[in-house]
Amino acid sequence: MKRTQIKRRPLADTVLASLEPEAKAYRELDGLGLYLRVKPNGSKSWELRYKRPNGKWSWKGLGGFPAVSGKAARRAAEDLRRQLSDGIDIANLDDHGELPTFRASAEHWYQRKLDVGRSPGTTSQMRRYLDGDILPRIGDKPLSDITRADCTAIQRGIESREAHNIAEKVRGWVNQIFSEAIAEGLCELNPASELKHIAAKAPDTVHYPHLFETELPAFITAMKSSRSRPITQAAVWMVLRTASRPGMVRFAEWSEISFDDGLWVISAEKMKMRREHVVPLAAQTLASLKEVRLQTGRQRLIFPGQGPKNPALSENTINQAIAGVGYKGKLVGHGARHTASTLLREHGWKKDLVEAQLAHKEGGVAGVYNQAQYIEKRRAMMQWYADYLDALDAGMTEERTEHFKALVEG
Repeated sequence: MKRTQIKRRPLADTVLASLEPEAKAYRELDGLGLYLRVKPNGSKSWELRYKRPNGKWSWKGLGGFPAVSGKAARRAAEDLRRQLSDGIDIANLDDHGELPTFRASAEHWYQRKLDVGRSPGTTSQMRRYLDGDILPRIGDKPLSDITRADCTAIQRGIESREAHNIAEKVRGWVNQIFSEAIAEGLCELNPASELKHIAAKAPDTVHYPHLFETELPAFITAMKSSRSRPITQAAVWMVLRTASRPGMVRFAEWSEISFDDGLWVISAEKMKMRREHVVPLAAQTLASLKEVRLQTGRQRLIFPGQGPKNPALSENTINQAIAGVGYKGKLVGHGARHTASTLLREHGWKKDLVEAQLAHKEGGVAGVYNQAQYIEKRRAMMQWYADYLDALDAGMTEERTEHFKALVEG
């Protein structure tokens, strides 16, 4: 049937089924702003023309025909007109006719982070604070109903725990979620956009608790008598001997370790700076890993956690092991990086080598080039460091001091 033959509206079911396509898509009025859209390929769908609260005209799709019958489309259009009269912007309704919630947008944002390969440490932190601080407050609210006060409450709740660094991250994440929602046409405003202007001033930077060289012999002795699980102890030693971030160690995989080359190669996707990082492993670390392999060698992670909710050993477990030998408040896993950096620099190891070992970013092509060029020099440095820790434990004699000094100079 050609549309010029239509004699009455609303359109009868026989008319809806028999309307013929044309060279270009067209819309045929059913009544009260409801149209049937017919494409050149013959597909048909319902659309409602309406005026948004901002005064602009728009279209709202109501589904395809015949899956959505004429009667069902008219009923849906009536419901939408009722919501329009209540001041609701139906452009923001989801496929079920509900206003999209913050939770839905947050989960979409989080999945995107997983899809682009953000590091496990970063995504697990996002998940933790989404579930703990963000979603309980605003997750079930429609995006358009969330106020600046709601977002302020999230920020201040985290700041009340003196977690200023986390508050800053959460503020950025909420901003991103709203920005994506705006781009997708789900809401018009970002109520989190100005939070930085009322953020509480963070206290002056306090370095992670760490040890100086004179404190290391007692700590090493204490760790040797630790009652923590052997796998946990091995993780602590790997953090100490490699000066790696605890998160890098916790999520280390057996596939990343080359026992033949004595190297640990971490992919760019897992690194904070999004660049592959190669860690030379001292003989002591390789020996420790061979022992751990007897227990976890068939698993993906070297240091797995316990239970499905904890795939990897937690950073808190590492810190508890350190605290358990009497060093609570004196040293944490991340502080071992400061300890290594200070000791190595004080003994004459070049800054470039130390910074490369710590995976600190060096800009441009030089950063990539130096990462490659420093491997053998860093291998010597980290073997020196592991041997030096052993010597501190055994007692540093004048002869040993001269020996280690000569190795640096050489």
